Amino acid sequence: MAINCGIVGLPNVGKSTIFSALTSAPAEAANYPFCTINPNVGIVDLPDSRLDYLAEKFATKRKVPATVEFVDIAGLVKGASKGEGLGNQFLANIREVGVIAHVVRCFENADIVHVNNKIDPADDIETINMELAFADLDTVNKRIEKAQRASRVMGKDEQKKAAVVLGALDKIKPLLENGKSARQAELTDDEKEAVYDCHLITMKPQMYVCNVDEDGIRNGNKYIETVKKIAAEEGSDVVVICGKFEAELAEMGSAEERLEFLGELGLKESGLAVLARAAYHLMGLRTFLTAGEDECRAWTIHAGDTAPKAAGVIHTDFEKGFIKAETYAFDDLVKYGSEAEIKAAGKYRIEGKEYIVQDGDVIFFKFNV
Repeated sequence: MAINCGIVGLPNVGKSTIFSALTSAPAEAANYPFCTINPNVGIVDLPDSRLDYLAEKFATKRKVPATVEFVDIAGLVKGASKGEGLGNQFLANIREVGVIAHVVRCFENADIVHVNNKIDPADDIETINMELAFADLDTVNKRIEKAQRASRVMGKDEQKKAAVVLGALDKIKPLLENGKSARQAELTDDEKEAVYDCHLITMKPQMYVCNVDEDGIRNGNKYIETVKKIAAEEGSDVVVICGKFEAELAEMGSAEERLEFLGELGLKESGLAVLARAAYHLMGLRTFLTAGEDECRAWTIHAGDTAPKAAGVIHTDFEKGFIKAETYAFDDLVKYGSEAEIKAAGKYRIEGKEYIVQDGDVIFFKFNV
């Protein structure tokens, strides 16, 4: 799976405004459809209070955060699966991302044109989801034909493989025909592996991003509740953001100014920080930390990675010559105040090759090459 997040939605819902605020690298944003034609790509530092704490604790010379890649993809319209608007280009771009952040307009403003001339999050979501489902349906039908041919002319081993593929696609196809996502199909691990090469868009993890006005941030609104209800039925996450507010926040020069501006809306952190972390976790990514006077760094791994695999993220020699990992949980550093006190409390651990690294582990690797 690609390690990036595609920002999608109908035209004029605020995708490019949110992207520009995220990356502080302005994407073209204007009050008309198809403003974003080629996808904009930006690398975003992942906000992490744990890294900030370590940097202060160790009085480090250098602080290096983990990062998330975001892609701002052209707005999709009804009929995109048949090539309407920028449909073909949109679908090609979205196939290349790992997870999807679906931006939904959840505010009223007569000065900002809505492509359907109405504010209806449920209808907007259905439009996007239907187009993605129909695009996948075309892929599924072609794959079924291929698997059926294989089952007739190939040997027994290939026939068995084709049977697994057909079993999975038989579960997925009815969902797509009804505008539902392939994610909702109850597939076995073998079936998931069998259809992986279909690269179905609706198999990608997805979250919803409610783009609201400042009143929506303070008090919520009916549109947000509509999105949350749909997301709950799908098992998707929801992040609420005011794109206009975030864009203004991103332009402020000092941390003090930003904190004061956030405080005016009763916020402790930027909605974009929440979005970046949500995308990171949706991609199945986790963070371990290294700390010292020279550098404190957040390293990105996949959930379930072992200690040698994590060591290899720092350098391949660390993985090849892995001996052990000396580690403790970040929360224990906060609780006990120092590594010496962590050791005294029996919370400083020596872990071997089978250890599954946990999010927030502070690690020192021993290796020999």
